Amino acid sequence: MARNWADDAVRLIEADAQRSADTHLLRYPLPESWPGSRSRIQVYLKDESTHITGSLKHRLARSLFLYGLCNGWIGENTTVIEASSGSTAVSEAYFARLLGLEFVAVMPASTSPAKIALIEAHGGRCHLVADSSAIYTEAQRLADETGGHYLDQFTNAERATDWRGNNNIAESIFTQLKHEEHPIPVWVVAGAGTGGTSATIGRYIRYRRHHTRLCVVDPENSVFFDAWRSSDASLVATGGSRIEGIGRPRVEPSFIADVVDRMVKVPDAASIAAARHASRQLGRRVGGSTGTNLWGVFSVVAEMVAQGRSGSVVTLLCDAGDRYSGTYFDDAWVAREGLDLTGPAQVLAEFTETGRFPHG
Repeated sequence: MARNWADDAVRLIEADAQRSADTHLLRYPLPESWPGSRSRIQVYLKDESTHITGSLKHRLARSLFLYGLCNGWIGENTTVIEASSGSTAVSEAYFARLLGLEFVAVMPASTSPAKIALIEAHGGRCHLVADSSAIYTEAQRLADETGGHYLDQFTNAERATDWRGNNNIAESIFTQLKHEEHPIPVWVVAGAGTGGTSATIGRYIRYRRHHTRLCVVDPENSVFFDAWRSSDASLVATGGSRIEGIGRPRVEPSFIADVVDRMVKVPDAASIAAARHASRQLGRRVGGSTGTNLWGVFSVVAEMVAQGRSGSVVTLLCDAGDRYSGTYFDDAWVAREGLDLTGPAQVLAEFTETGRFPHG
């Protein structure tokens, strides 16, 4: 009977994926040309906000549940637990409810009521802890206590996804580019939270022997950039990232540094300014992590323009900006955080006009 339930659970998740089909690949509006340049460059956004739970983390949650089911770790009465206060927990709560399982998100007590409400709206329960650094050990303790399963996104993200294909995000991007002017991108730009997305893309590029290079962008108060540059995975950062979904104080097990060709450190003011800039260009709000991605994209595009090189660049639209109306799109919040968007906004305006990126 246990196998029968697991078989049906896998079917339910696969059916859900089939109903949702794939996410769109959008063209980002760049100028047709820049003064003195003959480069023809296209930028594409893989729009992950169109998943039913609204973010890139929907893919991760699906993979983690399938990984747990097919390893025999999740059964009909298993309590599923995660250490997350963000989009991952929202998506995992969705899949737990799909399977009729209890889901508990372990998160810092400082988590905003809006985030808690969103997780609860998908059927999840929130377990708050005073010390944010203790969420990992508390999640494991709850799993041990209940006989449940700790999904552990930060360890399992890179191994739960089949990086060779099976319609993962990398295969989807390259398939959708097939009939474009430049079907093999010069760069793919992505951020790192768990590190799973960059690991999947970097491995797939090598597996398919593409000449594409992978650039990973990293926000303030995150350790990935410094650890990659120094080749020291033991480094730890203080504080926490203001750019939700990316940036970590420790190097997570799912971050595979050796598949990354370049990293760019992006100030939070630049991420937020780029999110606002892109929102105006696209006619819809995008989240802060998309702004971080685009700051890295504009940097490599400016490099290509300076080299007179044509080609394509791909990045991710991780989630919609509507979730951040009280933060990244709120001038009062930006001021309280001590952020000045003036300089980054000028950089973006100059890039749009000239193709140069002064702080690239």
